Amino acid sequence: MQSTLKQLAQQDCDLLIVGGGINGVGIARDAAGRGLRVILCEQHDLAQHTSSASTKLIHGGLRYLEYYEFKLVRKALQEREVLLRAAPHIMWPLRFVMPHDAGQRPAWMIRAGLFLYDHLARRAFLPASEAVSLRKHVAGAPLKGDYRRGFVYSDGWVDDARLVVLNALDASERGASILTRTKCIDVRQQGEGWRATLDSEQHGRIDVSARAIVNAAGPWTAQFANAAAGTRHTHGLRLVKGSHIIVPRLFDHPYAYLFQNPDRRIIFAIPYQDEFTLIGTTDLEYTGDPGQVTISDAEVGYLCQMANRYFSKQITAADVVWTYSGVRPLLDDSAQNASAVTRDYLLECDQKTAPFLNVWGGKITTYRKLAEEALAMLLPRLGRAAPDWTAAAPLPGGDLQQAGALVDSYDFASFLQQFCARYPWLPAKLAQRYARCYGSRASRMLGSAKKISDLGEELAPGIFEQEARYLFEVEWARSAEDILWRRTKRGLYCQPQHVARLQQWLMQMMQQ
Repeated sequence: MQSTLKQLAQQDCDLLIVGGGINGVGIARDAAGRGLRVILCEQHDLAQHTSSASTKLIHGGLRYLEYYEFKLVRKALQEREVLLRAAPHIMWPLRFVMPHDAGQRPAWMIRAGLFLYDHLARRAFLPASEAVSLRKHVAGAPLKGDYRRGFVYSDGWVDDARLVVLNALDASERGASILTRTKCIDVRQQGEGWRATLDSEQHGRIDVSARAIVNAAGPWTAQFANAAAGTRHTHGLRLVKGSHIIVPRLFDHPYAYLFQNPDRRIIFAIPYQDEFTLIGTTDLEYTGDPGQVTISDAEVGYLCQMANRYFSKQITAADVVWTYSGVRPLLDDSAQNASAVTRDYLLECDQKTAPFLNVWGGKITTYRKLAEEALAMLLPRLGRAAPDWTAAAPLPGGDLQQAGALVDSYDFASFLQQFCARYPWLPAKLAQRYARCYGSRASRMLGSAKKISDLGEELAPGIFEQEARYLFEVEWARSAEDILWRRTKRGLYCQPQHVARLQQWLMQMMQQ
């Protein structure tokens, strides 16, 4: 890292990207793949804030139809299948059950909405929506008896934090410099480009030159745009807090639920990490520090109350094993309530200065398209031309193979079977987690290990030294939190002593 920082201080780059969330890494990946010299700096860990605090869905946004966001929904539905192809180890199809409540939206309206959802974009493999009897369907069993009919439709699940890391990894392998825990503290125009001062947590300050800058700072986008000397912008953000709770598993089947609530909001209840149920989200205006957002008691109560409205098994705050909150940096469209604020994005590039691109808003499902559009704006300003390429390119680990040949993009079961046969000494649950986390790169992570003892000390439940070292050396993990809550979700199974041991081990690695 030290030599990398010294090199950066002595060279120019085409593109300096500020922000290591999904939009920043997506742009870095796309740009590096087109041959641009890219530096990305992130003040904390990759995906530490908004991009690891989503509801973890690749979806068109069924409820956005209610706000006539047809263009956004179509774009997101088109991207849904592109992304599911790119990384089938961390993204996969998911069927959602929507119980019909006669006191809420009428059935005809739901059917019309689902028809649009099915047909706004081409579906290559996701099944269409259908009406079901909850008295006969497996997803009806956990619900209260007065819910007799419902609808089932398709969307996708994603490990959001790993999606960010895989984009950063692909960018890095294509030549980009990814600098975590490195804050951009000053930007000033210099000739036809920019000079920026970066402050690294470990190595101090360096100056880099860039022909163009992308402001993908998420909730800090407006703040950074205002601080950048000589730039102009005409838009702003509306910060909306979304919180989620995790409780012990409320149902055994693989379906997720979408619940309509009396306040016309919706919440999801989703199978999570085999043994849990994820419930969320809230939508609340937020004015505090985006880096210090936490769930409130009122939000916990609201999510429990809404889940209890549908499930026979009742939950309270005492059942919650983990919570997380994030601030969504939404494009300010002057909507009256937080739920109605658009989830679309806007790219604004100052035409009167050296290229300075602000990324306003967005959602995880459309990040790849956003990056493609960002490069379409930047390449002519940089005097470069290069074709789009990310739509058909797998993310690291997404090129699943069986017997040396690529398997069907969605046939994870076949890949898992092959992986378990190759490593019969791995416990079944551990093998499945490795296959899910790393896909075709699981073998690279395991290295030459031939038995469980080759993985080294079990630093925390299910986290052996072999994996921790890979995450440290390859995926920028520097803290126990990075590993337990973003690179994996093993924090759900850890006690304080496990966290302390893992952190101690990481400190030793950093001192070597």
